[in-house]
Amino acid sequence: MQPRRVFAQVIAGALVVLLAVALLGVAASRRLAEAEAVNDAAKTANLLADAVAQPALSDALLTGEQSAVAAMDTLVREHVLGGSIVRVKIWDPSGRILYSDAPALIGQRFPLGSEEQDALVHRQTRANVSDLTAPENRLERDRGKLLEVYRPIWTPSGKPVLFEIYLQYDEVAARTGQLWKGFAGVTLTSLLLLVVLLMPILWRLLNQLKRSQVQREALLQRAVEASTEERRRIAGALHDGVVQELAATSFAVAGAAERAWSLDQPDLADDLRSAAGTVRTSIGALRSLLLDIYPPSLASAGLEAALTDLVSNLRSRGTAVTLQLAPQSGLDAAGERLVFRVARECLNNIAKHAAATAVQVRLEPEERHTVMEIIDDGVGFNAAERLAHPSEGHFGLRVLGDVAAAAGGELLLSSSPGFGTRWQLRIPHP
Repeated sequence: MQPRRVFAQVIAGALVVLLAVALLGVAASRRLAEAEAVNDAAKTANLLADAVAQPALSDALLTGEQSAVAAMDTLVREHVLGGSIVRVKIWDPSGRILYSDAPALIGQRFPLGSEEQDALVHRQTRANVSDLTAPENRLERDRGKLLEVYRPIWTPSGKPVLFEIYLQYDEVAARTGQLWKGFAGVTLTSLLLLVVLLMPILWRLLNQLKRSQVQREALLQRAVEASTEERRRIAGALHDGVVQELAATSFAVAGAAERAWSLDQPDLADDLRSAAGTVRTSIGALRSLLLDIYPPSLASAGLEAALTDLVSNLRSRGTAVTLQLAPQSGLDAAGERLVFRVARECLNNIAKHAAATAVQVRLEPEERHTVMEIIDDGVGFNAAERLAHPSEGHFGLRVLGDVAAAAGGELLLSSSPGFGTRWQLRIPHP
């Protein structure tokens, strides 16, 4: 795990969090600003209704008398319009506009919505964003987004009418900016400070993780080396002890069979020949096992002979093996040992798990590397899953990669269920 990559991921994650917080902050600020602007607009409408519109309202406005309309228009233009207020309307309960500073609307009738009717019945002040697509708001469409506030007022005879004002929405945008600046100054600074404080802790954790990983790889490497040394010791003990003793036994039994035959004991001679044959078969099997454990041919006869010994085990099982070896591999002794170790592990895996019918082993030098490929047509497996989560006690694949990397090489694996497996070992020339 590379620290730079982890830090880049942390910084990217922090940026994503900051962006998400910024978007949420803008949305929350807009909702809060709109709520505050609506409350302020409602207070303004109540003040204008009580101090200006209610005292000037007359019953003559209900009948559309021009003098009453003109008096209300003078009062509205002098004391109501201006600033953020861009339109004033007064409605009767039937939806007829009794007065508006837009003369074209006076006398027209539009159905009142449920909220407007509810405000008249319950004597409430209501505010919301104007629906500029509504027919009664057609003259306000060129003014941009608006807030509308309405509440009931009463004529001297006690008849209710609806007093409505329209305010520009720019105040909401300005309030949003103010709230967002205050929110961003505290929240984003706190998040950035938290990220900065976490960096040293993250660095320490990564260093500890890296040291643990190095120690674990060293332990695995020592385990592999110890296993190799133990294989060599067992192979030597078997070859110099048991195999030699069995060979001597085979010769002794064969000699006894010949003596029994000369003494005219054919049945005993046949039994002794059969026993001698069994011993020779066991010797052959044991020598094949010794080649799997540790091949003496690698040091004595060379890499080609050692690889030939390895694939003979698969061939004896009925697997068709193609061995393609270049005359000159371009490897030193360490490189040949690495090639043999990787080939032995791969071929053992194929023999145990792949159920392959054909295997190809290729070794040839390239311009700067020597490349070994081992390809089988077996059942395959999920390579990423096996490397990430090896089964208990099965770290061979990961250890092989570590061994190749320690030698300056690279081990590549390609496999998927049902499509066989392909190993490629690349070793730089010494």
